[in-house]
Amino acid sequence: MNRFHDRVDVQVHDDVAHVRLSRPQQHNGMDFDMLAGVIAACRSLRKQRGVRAAILYGEGPSFCAGLDFKTVMAKPAQAAAGYAKLWKPTRNDFQAWSMAWRELPFPVIAAVHGNCFGAGIQLALGADIRIATPDAKLSVMESKWGLIPDMGGAALLRELLPIDVAKELVFSGRIVRGQEAKELGLVTHVDDNPLAAAEKLAAEFATRSPDAVAAGKRLLQQAWHVNESDALGFERLWQRRLMGRANQRIAVRNNMSREAMKNPRPFKPRAV
Repeated sequence: MNRFHDRVDVQVHDDVAHVRLSRPQQHNGMDFDMLAGVIAACRSLRKQRGVRAAILYGEGPSFCAGLDFKTVMAKPAQAAAGYAKLWKPTRNDFQAWSMAWRELPFPVIAAVHGNCFGAGIQLALGADIRIATPDAKLSVMESKWGLIPDMGGAALLRELLPIDVAKELVFSGRIVRGQEAKELGLVTHVDDNPLAAAEKLAAEFATRSPDAVAAGKRLLQQAWHVNESDALGFERLWQRRLMGRANQRIAVRNNMSREAMKNPRPFKPRAV
């Protein structure tokens, strides 16, 4: 197991990375160390070609209750440095908190329970798929503090919600339970045991070519908000990068007969 900045634990088992936020007594409230730990964990996982999926979850009673204002403001120099980055024309570390998960070349599943507020919901939105307990509490809560979601929230909410629904949640900061979050589109599935459900889904993804899964993730993220011509261009680009390669040949072989399907050949490490 690897531990990053005493806040984030990463353990890879059966090619699935379990990424655990580990500040349970504070409901995994985000401080500067957790911010750095999440970014470091992403960087480490990106280098591991054998990882097939990642599951992001919180230790203790909550997934992540949001920014720990008291702890953050107790370090005025770091807080001032973070504020100064708002003036730069590039992505800052607070935005990498969520957006870095989108850059990993494999599926990321967030297993959400307890409180998932502010920074927490933006972290979950950075995952490809979210599974929440029915009684999980989710909120885009920044308006409570006189702020807006600025950790990737605008870029991520637009993929999931109609703008009027997103506006309502941002304006009000109201808390929604897991089942309502599913109905709104904030989460993908509702399950009493989201971690077990995430593990089952990760195992299903692992039966497919890691190159096809990685390319599928990149294709959809690139093509979702562009015009039709560009979307079709991205299809051609990623298909060229897959066809005839080792893992594509293995996928074909594994589906050519019943015997091959019963005894599939293992895929090679991800090449995309």
